[in-house]
Amino acid sequence: MSIAPTPPSGGPPPPGRRHRLRARWADRHALPQFGYWLVSRGAIALAVCGALYLLNGFLIGWANAYDVMAGITSPSVVRPQWCAWLLALTGWAAIPAIIGAAAGYVITEQIQAHHARELSDVLDELRRLAEHPGPPSSGSGS
Repeated sequence: MSIAPTPPSGGPPPPGRRHRLRARWADRHALPQFGYWLVSRGAIALAVCGALYLLNGFLIGWANAYDVMAGITSPSVVRPQWCAWLLALTGWAAIPAIIGAAAGYVITEQIQAHHARELSDVLDELRRLAEHPGPPSSGSGS
């Protein structure tokens, strides 16, 4: 007696991890404006700043790297200076620019969300709310 092979299940096999990641990366354009910026350009800028901080942490020490990036210590005081100057410029210019860009995107999204309604719709709703309600219901609670 022979056993018949089981028929293949219907449909294609589930997509692999690589295919799912590629599909998510392609869907990044569907994100809100801030989400898209954070995934595309913000992540790159933060990665560069983080890499500079790590490099300086290993070369000049973690406390010195923080002090140079925050502007507490001059980059001319530490050795090697070449990476400390890059970190100081990043802390002085790039970090505030990244924070300002993020805040600008969030504020812009909030403003656009509140301007999404037409003036006539708002006025109609205000008129409807301003109408006097009918007499109270005559049902007694006891």
